Amino acid sequence: MSSADPDVIVIGSGPNGLTAACTLAMAGLRILVLEAHPTRPGGALASEQATLPGFVHDVGAGFFPFHRASRAFQHLDLTAHGLVWAYADIESCHPAPDGSVACITRDSDVSAARFGTREDGERWRTLVRWHAGIERALLDALLEPVPAIRPLLRLLPFDVLRVASVLLSSGRGFSTRWFRSAAARRVLPSLALHVDVGPDDRFGAGLGYMLGLTASTGGNAVPRGGAGAITDTLVAVLKRHGGQLLLGHHVDRILVSNGRASGVRVSHGTDVVDISANRAIFADTSAPSLLLELVERKLVPGRIVRKMERFPFGWGTFKLDWALSGPVPWMCEPARHSAVVHAGDDLDDLARFTHEVRAGNIPEHPYLVMGQQSLIDPSRAPPGKHTLWAYSRVPSHVSGGWDAHKEVFADRVEDRIEGLAPGFKALVLARRCVSPHDLEQMDANLVGGDLGGGSNAWYRQLVFRPSFPYFRYRMPVRGLYLCSSYAHPGAGVHGMCGYNAARVALRD
Repeated sequence: MSSADPDVIVIGSGPNGLTAACTLAMAGLRILVLEAHPTRPGGALASEQATLPGFVHDVGAGFFPFHRASRAFQHLDLTAHGLVWAYADIESCHPAPDGSVACITRDSDVSAARFGTREDGERWRTLVRWHAGIERALLDALLEPVPAIRPLLRLLPFDVLRVASVLLSSGRGFSTRWFRSAAARRVLPSLALHVDVGPDDRFGAGLGYMLGLTASTGGNAVPRGGAGAITDTLVAVLKRHGGQLLLGHHVDRILVSNGRASGVRVSHGTDVVDISANRAIFADTSAPSLLLELVERKLVPGRIVRKMERFPFGWGTFKLDWALSGPVPWMCEPARHSAVVHAGDDLDDLARFTHEVRAGNIPEHPYLVMGQQSLIDPSRAPPGKHTLWAYSRVPSHVSGGWDAHKEVFADRVEDRIEGLAPGFKALVLARRCVSPHDLEQMDANLVGGDLGGGSNAWYRQLVFRPSFPYFRYRMPVRGLYLCSSYAHPGAGVHGMCGYNAARVALRD
């Protein structure tokens, strides 16, 4: 090692890797970020003209409910570095073919008028008002390093009991207790299906609750210019504080000297070089990749090796991008003004979908998350034209491989949209289908198309993420930290996995 070596090497330039790198650089350390992708940083946090020229589509995440609430993004002050957020009138719309609808907005009065029935609207308003009063303490308790006791002490005993009643419920149980109409009851359980939590899963209500209630306070924001604008801003912050980013550098091995992570072996084209680090190595990678491939197995406890070999990944993801000649002609008027539209008819429909995916079957009536970025950000499409972005959860692997089923399943998705928006198919100028296998080829962290950094079931959270006792970012090798979504608090573009890991390392 020498004074010219970086203090910290960060493997991977996804949002968590870049957040960790920026946080460490702002603390005065010399940072080098190594990204395997040859042309761009960001992993799945990127934007591409993937269908036709002039149509900008987000590669992965497209809407960001945690952008205001994230301590990481607050610390980095991304808006001061040029990032601009845009919002729709409605954050999340949940229509069904029977004409019923429930909507989440940042205005509780508007939401109350559009949340199924008048009675359910008032129940929603009550829930939003209570959540707004405890949100900061609750988010800190859920997002900060485990155990986050201090934020919980800011809650009153009644609030703690009510939060516990949410976290200990299934999505169906919680929504059935709170609401009476099918329209209202389907909202929060459908949001939990952004990952792999079904409506009847034990302790499954918390995820849908947090996504729904956070959207009611902070909104499902869209970065102007595409999701890649977040990555560009993080890179700008990194460089402003002296950090360096190298593209096309694939890390093959983490080097260890005297029991401590001391550097990395990197492939760049046909060259293989070793790069030393004075202080630490951060891995924005999957946990199994880190502990089974990048670190020599003899340095990892056998129990952890066995756990990583049978690591429970989340479901696969099938994503579509469309270039459209006009806006989607939803029958439900509020959907025409919504950032995100969800297709899930009722709780039983969501449960059927969950059972199909878990059984390894391609869904017959797919649940959909659909993003209308160009309604909010006109720069995403040529004048008068629009984009649509959508995904469904699917098995990672299917008989015959996904290439044999891509177009058929894409047609099935379009049929479901057509049922909610007659005339949609006639607007399609071009589409791109992205299977679970395709997603993994884009970003090695999306194993089998898993967007969530492993399963988000309750028994994969907190001290079990990624595996006990390595839940505070420190890995079995000294000086090695996991900073990806495979660490606590997991999925979502909030940067907290990287931010927490950096804070722990700075204390170390």
